[in-house]
Amino acid sequence: MSVLNVTVANVEQITDVVKRFTFVQENGEALPKFSGGSHVVVSMNINGRTHRNPYSLMSSPANTESYQIAVRRQDNSRGGSVFMHEQVKPGTKLTITYPVNLFAINRLGKKHILVAGGIGITPFMSQIADLNRLGADYELHYAYRSAEHAAFRQELEALCGDRVHFYVEDDGSRIDFGDLLSHQPLGTHAYVCGPEPMVKLMLLTAKHLGWPSNHVHSEQFSAPPIGDEFTVILTESEKEIVVPGDMSMLEAMEEAGVDAPFLCRGGACGRCELEVVETDGALLHHDHYLSDAEKTAGNKILPCVSRAKCTRLVVNL
Repeated sequence: MSVLNVTVANVEQITDVVKRFTFVQENGEALPKFSGGSHVVVSMNINGRTHRNPYSLMSSPANTESYQIAVRRQDNSRGGSVFMHEQVKPGTKLTITYPVNLFAINRLGKKHILVAGGIGITPFMSQIADLNRLGADYELHYAYRSAEHAAFRQELEALCGDRVHFYVEDDGSRIDFGDLLSHQPLGTHAYVCGPEPMVKLMLLTAKHLGWPSNHVHSEQFSAPPIGDEFTVILTESEKEIVVPGDMSMLEAMEEAGVDAPFLCRGGACGRCELEVVETDGALLHHDHYLSDAEKTAGNKILPCVSRAKCTRLVVNL
């Protein structure tokens, strides 16, 4: 996959746990164009291993002199966010993928309802810039834990004016999805990005209220979880690759020299999907792409985030 060589131009501490990073292209040229909702995958060398994490672009698509992402520090993660917070400074050189949009605004929508929870606000920052430029009708509903976690509140007030609504968990404020989704005009599209319970609740509410499935959009990147070691066997090359407990199946294959496909690396797009030939254990699905029926069938797996509780897993690659 083609990559861009970038330099970190600026790092801002937004809250106690959120930093914003500004990237410029190393050669001084403008960066590739993108649309609101796009993400890039950032490569990081952590203790001799390459980690690749997806992050939404939050800067305005109208300005390609730089890209901006925001990273929430997760101390119990595998280290990507900690690396970004502790090791990445102005002047740091990184490689990123070209932007990909799996969470685009549907421009045929008569109105757009944007729902964000916590750091899930980031893809909406670039979407709002697009919506403002188009003069589109939209509302933003942004929920966060406490005033200390209100990342970008002042910027959102300036961008959205009276179209933004804030919900503070510590104050007992909650989004009433039933009320919100019941009072929208025909042709409205709804978008949600945030913690899994919030995403699931909105999707279920929309389904219950009869919203067309193609009018409801969600994005949620999963981090590869830590698990037990197992061996993955590739049918075409007959390679046997040990997947350590602290490495995803996709990362283990890449480290072994396998040119495995990927796009989001967060269990959202299905680009890395592999056919399962056999296993002597159970598949542990952590993606948001496969249906419940596909997960139960057990003949597909997304190696970017899912793994297996077994000794050997045979896949068609």
